[in-house]
Amino acid sequence: MNALASVIEPNAYRPSEDEPFMSERQLAYFKAKLLAWKDEILRESKGTVVNLKAETENHPDLVDRASSESDRALELRTRDRQRKLISKIDEALRRIEDGSYGYCEETGEPISLGRLEARPTATLSVEAQERHERRERVHRDD
Repeated sequence: MNALASVIEPNAYRPSEDEPFMSERQLAYFKAKLLAWKDEILRESKGTVVNLKAETENHPDLVDRASSESDRALELRTRDRQRKLISKIDEALRRIEDGSYGYCEETGEPISLGRLEARPTATLSVEAQERHERRERVHRDD
């Protein structure tokens, strides 16, 4: 499948309900999409490291310093979220390899192509995700 993943570009093909669910072509599409997303995040994070190193200047003005520190903290929080996202992308890539990608972890039912298109790292169907969120709200309110 690795050879096929390099042939299918995410912009040239869109999975369709008319074809077998999680066919080799669909798996290759989602793999290419996930890898491209991961590469984009890694490129952005390298830019962040360069910017953080470049902005080590000490601002004499307290307001400028506070603004710079606030920007730096926001950037680091964003990178931390993206680090967690990379972990989810890696998990999705593992599921592609083991054949469980595209199926709900809770019910075993197929996750809709629309949901996977919007959130390629999804592990639950819309219905299962809604149940999960309802349970979280109930337990949070306790």
